[in-house]
Amino acid sequence: MTRVKKISLKDISEEHKDEYLKFKNLFASFENQLSVYSHSPVGMKHLYGMSYEISQSSSLPKRLIEIAVISASFQNKCKYCVVHHSSILADLGLDSDLISNINNQEKKGLTEVEIIVRDYAIAVTEKAWGIKDEMFERLKIFFNDSEIVELTMRIALTGLFNKVNQALGIEMEEGLMAEFMSKGLSIDSFESV
Repeated sequence: MTRVKKISLKDISEEHKDEYLKFKNLFASFENQLSVYSHSPVGMKHLYGMSYEISQSSSLPKRLIEIAVISASFQNKCKYCVVHHSSILADLGLDSDLISNINNQEKKGLTEVEIIVRDYAIAVTEKAWGIKDEMFERLKIFFNDSEIVELTMRIALTGLFNKVNQALGIEMEEGLMAEFMSKGLSIDSFESV
């Protein structure tokens, strides 16, 4: 249960209404999250703004970004983000069983670049301070320095979203689980989340 009141457009100050409406349109499926984040208009503006703007200028394939996001969200046990981004990843062609087990090192089905993105997302999430130089050597096979920085920021931003969602108990939007299951994804596989 959400630990703070969800707010709507009528609760937003005039100076922040345009931003609220912009993000409500851009992130329509994240309405419960937005209605909580809007308690902090500046936080809403910058978190959603960064998420949107970085995705608009990205040279990284969306599928790789979603693999990073879902891997970090599984590591952080953020059910809200796991459900939202699993659906997105399914739409991008990743098998539902593979999505459910994405952080399983033994699971086959990811390409070499997808594996390094997954492994890097886990490393940044678990022990950013302990990442070995060998991982960056692997990353540099596929990505330039700018892309590595962007990927790192996207993973860290995911962690921030995960923690805020969990601390504030943000609930799933109505109908989200039905959409999730309609894509062959099973809630049973997310028991550890």
